[in-house]
Order: sequence, then C-alpha cells, then structure tokens
Amino acid sequence: MKENKKIWLASPHMGGGELRFVKETFDTNWIAPIGPHINTFEKQLSKISNGYKIAALSSGTASIHLALILAGVKANDDVICSSFTFSASANPIKYLGANPIFIDSEKDSWNMCPTLMEQAINDGISDNKKPKAIILVHLYGMPAKLDEIMRIADNYDIPVVEDAAEALGSKYNNKQLGTFGKIGIYSFNGNKIITTSGGGALVCDDAEIINKAKFLATQARDDAPHYEHSQIGYNYRMSNVCAAIGVGQLEVLNDRIIRKREIYNFYKTELSGIKEIAFLDESVGSFSNYWLTTILIDENSAIDREQLRLHLEKDNIESRPLWKPMHLQPVFKSCKAYVNGVSGDLFNRGLCLPSGTNMTKKDLERVVNKIKELYEA
Repeated sequence: MKENKKIWLASPHMGGGELRFVKETFDTNWIAPIGPHINTFEKQLSKISNGYKIAALSSGTASIHLALILAGVKANDDVICSSFTFSASANPIKYLGANPIFIDSEKDSWNMCPTLMEQAINDGISDNKKPKAIILVHLYGMPAKLDEIMRIADNYDIPVVEDAAEALGSKYNNKQLGTFGKIGIYSFNGNKIITTSGGGALVCDDAEIINKAKFLATQARDDAPHYEHSQIGYNYRMSNVCAAIGVGQLEVLNDRIIRKREIYNFYKTELSGIKEIAFLDESVGSFSNYWLTTILIDENSAIDREQLRLHLEKDNIESRPLWKPMHLQPVFKSCKAYVNGVSGDLFNRGLCLPSGTNMTKKDLERVVNKIKELYEA
C-alpha cells in the first residue's frame, strides 16, 4: 500500500524571490558574515519593529545569550524565565553560569504568570539577591500579559529580555512583540514563520546596545590594524547569504501571517463539533501570528493527546505535544521553580497541529478528517 504524502508540522516556505537575492551574494562574492544583504535585512526588519535597531545574528539562542550579557547578567546571578518554552530560552542562562528561576504559566495566554513572577522577585529581594533579568516568552505567537508583566518589571527595575522567537508579526495593542522589553529577540530557524535557514536577531531601541551586540558577535575585535581583543567575543553574526534569504522572506511575511491565521480558523471551524477539543483564543488587545495552531484535549475525554498524536502519525501526519516545561526537564531538575500546575497540565493535554503555510486545502482537510475519524469511531 502506498504511503500518504508526509504532512509536516511546519516546514520552510520560500516565496520565490529568495533565489534572486542569494544569486546576488554569489555574483558579488559577498559570501561572508558581512555584506549588503545583512544591512538590507536589518533595515527592513527594523521597519516592522517600530523602527527599533536590529542586529542580525546566527540564531535566536545566540541572540538571547548576547541579550543577557548586555543586560549585565554574570555568573551566579538569578534570571527569571518562562518555564513553558523551548530549552533555547533557558540554555543561555546556564552558558553564563547564572541560575534560572522558572515561572509557570497563566491559563489565558499560556505564558508567564505575573503573580508567580512577582512572588519570585520578592523572594529574591528577601534573600538579598534580586533577579538580574527576566526572559519572557510569547509562546506559539500568543502575546503574554504584557501590561502586568512590564508594570511589575518596571516597578522593580529589572530588565526584560523578550523572547519573540515564535512571535514575529504578533502584536499587543498594535505594537510588535519583541519591542516591549529592554531587548527583544527573533528566530529565523527553518520552522519559523519566515526563515533564513538558521538565524536570529536582537532588537532594541538603544543604538549603543545594538552596536555592542554586533561587536561581541564578531569576536569583539577592537579598533586596530591588527587583531586586538580586550574582551571575550563570539562568532554570532548572520551570514550575508542567510540574510539574502531573509530579505526575500520578508517580502512574503504579511502573506504568511494571513495564512497562519487562516489555518487556525480552518481548524477551529472544522473541529467545532468535537466538544473535547478546545483552542487558544486571543485576549483583548492581542494579535497572534498563530505560528502553530494548538489544541487542548478535555481532561475527561476518552481519547488523550497521545492517542490522537499516534493516530495522525499512522497517516504520516506530524503533530507534536506542547512544550515540556523547563521545570520538568531532567537537565533543570535542580533549578528553583514557581509552579501552579498550569504548564504541566497543558503539556499533558495539548497538541500542536500541522500549521505550515505551504499546506494545501487538501492537506488541511486530511488532518481534520483523521481527527474526526478517531472521535467518531
């Protein structure tokens, strides 16, 4: 029996213009971590980031690492971090020898709980160790409770590093995510809403911070005719070739956002008859790119998340459990965490559905029909 075509969770989707820009890099021999396409990519990314300055880097992880350095985080400092996220949000804390303090989620956006965050801050102050920074993640493109979180962070004078890796194009009160904190970051990994193959960016309205980021990202080479170094640097700058892909991808970003939201609405409409399945909706003021459409299986459902995932997998359809919280990960088991049970429950009951913008209507119908097949059996 012939196997059905693979439906991926999210795969790169080229717009058609990328090859022209990549060809330019070859024709002009700008095959380096410097070049005109990096400059163009940064300028165009700035336009959709409220005019903030941009440093194009090799990954979102590298961007978080530099953001923490620029926020003054050093060894043995405490850094508050969303627990319900991918490990790349937290790993850079450990790169610096600092201590992650994980904060569980609230139920409305699935992002960091402001109440638990403030409790962690006050506990730190009581121990004469105020947290040095906050890494706030906007999960699956959904804005966190920014009013409350930024108010608390400002009250205690703690810089926020906004992890908008999954949230390019998402907004809160019509302002791009990644531009609320002291520093924001984007990711352009292959599964993101646009890609540079591998890449990321650091976002900030302070030109001095961006210039320092670019300096550190190019091995911290001092201004001298020879190679002079007065501090440790990193090889974190984006390649001009990757930036050329990014320039082409930015041409179709708005189309990708529209399509992601169409996919979310298609699933929500088509699966509305299955009462055991719920969707994450936007709160007032929030605009999500719906990077991945996620569903939550009712706790009383006869079919659990894993049964549904395996049922789809049998038909060559990729789906994935929601992120396993960092406070439940073996590598972070010794880290302090403020837990209310929300993210653990979401992990147990939640599933990401295929959400690639290159999916056809036939692909989407196939996913929906397989889900209905299981629930109607």
